[in-house]
Amino acid sequence: MIARILAVLAGLAVLAAVVTRASWWPLLGAMLGADARPPHYLGYVEGETLYIAAPVAGRLVERPAQRGATLRKGETVFRLDPAAARAELARAAAALAESRAQQANLLTGKRAEEQEVTRAQRREAEAALGLAEKDLARTRQLVVTGAAPRSQLDLNASQVDQRHARVAQLQAQEAAGDLAARPHAIQAAEARVIGAEASLVAARTHLDDLAPVAPLDAVVEDVFFDAGEWVAAGQPVAALLPPGKVRLRFFVPEGDLARAVPGTRIGFTCDGCPAGLGAVITHVAPRAEFTPPVIYSRAARQKLVHLVEAAPQGGTPLPVGLPIEVAPLPARP
Repeated sequence: MIARILAVLAGLAVLAAVVTRASWWPLLGAMLGADARPPHYLGYVEGETLYIAAPVAGRLVERPAQRGATLRKGETVFRLDPAAARAELARAAAALAESRAQQANLLTGKRAEEQEVTRAQRREAEAALGLAEKDLARTRQLVVTGAAPRSQLDLNASQVDQRHARVAQLQAQEAAGDLAARPHAIQAAEARVIGAEASLVAARTHLDDLAPVAPLDAVVEDVFFDAGEWVAAGQPVAALLPPGKVRLRFFVPEGDLARAVPGTRIGFTCDGCPAGLGAVITHVAPRAEFTPPVIYSRAARQKLVHLVEAAPQGGTPLPVGLPIEVAPLPARP
């Protein structure tokens, strides 16, 4: 009789355990450091911050970017003192204009006024040549009759030759005045123009570098200098966070590492976020590490895990630093 009673009591205890397991098992699992649910992975949202700096040093004269403000693509983030850069740009522009003028001068030959002087001298020489030829003809007749000595004929003949040479000289000078400079001089002028153009481009680039613009629509996450302060070359002045440049970072134990494959779609949840959020794994750390102290794992906290990064999908804004919980990774086929 007593044995039958004990058997009934044992059966009732087992039934009660089965009915109430859903309520006490998770609590017991949490107390023992385990979890009754399938393994979830804990992580957080991280922003891919853009640090905006100038490649040259200078005094900060303007900083339109204010912490928390939104900048549109192409808007100025800050501006360094441009006085010296503008002066260099003006000097480079003047040097280019000078080089182009010298090149044009070598290509056009002499001016029309200068050529007219040469033409007048040629006409004068041609007139003198005509007179010398007439004198030579009269002298020949006089020498035939004996009225003039042979030496006079030789003198007049020499004068005609001189006038011919003078006319030929001025004709050649006039033709040369219509020509451009020698090819090597023209090539040298072209090289000077190219060098001046390059200097002008460099001066404009230097001036643009003093006023960087936002590469994307972004929120000003932080600023590091105020107007009037000196900024070293390459030192960030502002940090921008584009809305779409966020990623999830969560940690997967080594036993589930084979499921964390780049390109795999995952689901995740966060406080205050809509349901059905998804992401795509983009990177898996090649080395294991201890669970970071900010990630409160339900299992042993010193267990080795691998860092996994994923790109959120759907365009839902996620604040940087927001804790997330990633659903179990799907098994690989």
